Amino acid sequence: MARALTISARGESPTVTETPSPEPGPGQVRVAVQAASVNGIDAYVAAGYVWDSMPHRFPVVLGRDFAGTVEAVGTDVTSVRVGDLVAGVVTGMDLYLGVIAEHVVVDEDGVVAVPDGVTAVQAAALGLAGVSARDMVDSLSLTTDDVVLVSGATGGVGALAVQLAAATGATVLATARPDATEFVRGLGAHTVVDHTEDLAAAVAAAAPDGVTAVAHAAGDAAALAKTLRPGGRLASLLGATAEQVGRDDITVTPVGAQFTPEKLRALLDAVAAGQLRVPVGQTFSLEEATQALGAFGEPKQGKLVITLD
Repeated sequence: MARALTISARGESPTVTETPSPEPGPGQVRVAVQAASVNGIDAYVAAGYVWDSMPHRFPVVLGRDFAGTVEAVGTDVTSVRVGDLVAGVVTGMDLYLGVIAEHVVVDEDGVVAVPDGVTAVQAAALGLAGVSARDMVDSLSLTTDDVVLVSGATGGVGALAVQLAAATGATVLATARPDATEFVRGLGAHTVVDHTEDLAAAVAAAAPDGVTAVAHAAGDAAALAKTLRPGGRLASLLGATAEQVGRDDITVTPVGAQFTPEKLRALLDAVAAGQLRVPVGQTFSLEEATQALGAFGEPKQGKLVITLD
C-alpha cells in the first residue's frame, strides 16, 4: 500500500489515504515518487468542477507531473533501469491515475531520465508548466524584432515563458504585482508592468507603439489584446479566440499544450545546462498537500511542489 492524495467520492474534499501499489506490467515502470507539482487541473478537480466533463473512477488520485526513482520494471522495458531518477507527466482525460502518491506505475514511454545537476523538485515542477510555456512561446514564432507581453509571469507557466521568450532575443514585457518586480526581472523580462492597475496605460508607457505579441497564461485576454499593434499575435493557453477578444486585425491562437517525452527531455537538458531556471515558490510535504491546493490560487512566485521523500 502507498499513501496518496485522493478524492474518495463526489462532493468529498481531498485527503491523504492508503492506495494499492500495483506491480508494473509489460512496458511499465514503478516509480518511488520524490516530488510532484500542483497544477490548475488539480485545483479544478479538488473544487469538484469536472465530474460531469471528464472520465473518472473513485478514488481519484490527484497530480499530473512527477519525479522519482525507478524501483521496479516490467518486461520489455529498455530505456530506464532500477535506481534511475526519472520524470514524467500523466496525460489523457482519465482522472483516476494521479501521481501525488508515494508510488506510481506508468508506461515506460511516459518517463525520461533526469540529467545530472537537476533535482527531483525541479524536474517535477517542469513537466506540464514547461511544455505549456514552450508550446505557447513557440506558437508566437518570436524574433529579435518582437516586443512580447507575457501575462501571469509569476506563475509556473509564466515564469518559464518569460525565460523562453527572452532567449529568442525579443524584448519581453511581463505582468506581475509590484512586489514581484525583481523576481520577474531576474527571469529576463526587460520591463515589468503592474496588472493590478491600468494595464493598457502601463504597457503604453513601456511600449508606446504597442506590443507585437502576447503570451496569454493568465488574466483577461481582451484586455491583453488591446495592447497589441494591428497585425499582432496572441497565443492563449486559456483558449481565447479572436471573437472573444473583439479584434479582427490580430491573430489569436488557442494553444493546447501537447506533452511528449522529447519536449520534457529538451527542457530538462536546458535546466542541466544552466539555460533555464525552474522557479519553485514553495514546497509542501504530502501531509500538507491540501494546503498546497489551497495556495494554488494565491499570488506566488513559481511552482508549488509536494515532496514525498
